[in-house]
Amino acid sequence: MYIDLSTLRQGLPAITPAFGAALAEACAICLTDQGHSSGTAITVKGDFESVFSLVYSEVTEQMRRCWNDREYATEQAAYGIALLLMQQLTALTAVERSRKGTGFDYWLGESSDINSRPFRKLVRLEVSGIRQGTSPQVRARAKLKIAQVKPTDKLAPAYIVVIEFGQPLALVIRQ
Repeated sequence: MYIDLSTLRQGLPAITPAFGAALAEACAICLTDQGHSSGTAITVKGDFESVFSLVYSEVTEQMRRCWNDREYATEQAAYGIALLLMQQLTALTAVERSRKGTGFDYWLGESSDINSRPFRKLVRLEVSGIRQGTSPQVRARAKLKIAQVKPTDKLAPAYIVVIEFGQPLALVIRQ
């Protein structure tokens, strides 16, 4: 199984094609900076167990200059991978970006609802990225994110996704 990160360029209900292209670039930057090349495997752990090959475009010097803020690039790349992983693992897709202060990043809905308005908001998604970290650091970040979404638990179930780019690893927890 593989995930082609360039599909982000097509957009999602809550992601414009232009923003999706930017997310795909951030993914390529973060993975390349950790010494990976297109086709590298990402291991999914937590409430799902799987392995996907990540396919992405070659990084250019212009992309490196654009994505020089490592923290921002890591955050955006984590969104890109997490959104495509959720589509693969759950058939849910991003239907709306959450507002600041809600404690989560996106609302997910069923892919079959893409053409209906309003979208059904079924699940909350909170994403975090770590450029390079250990398994205990990834679990600690997930624990922080679980606490972060807790105040809105009454709204809907949530997925916490922590993407670590060094291994690469995706920890996916259903809350």
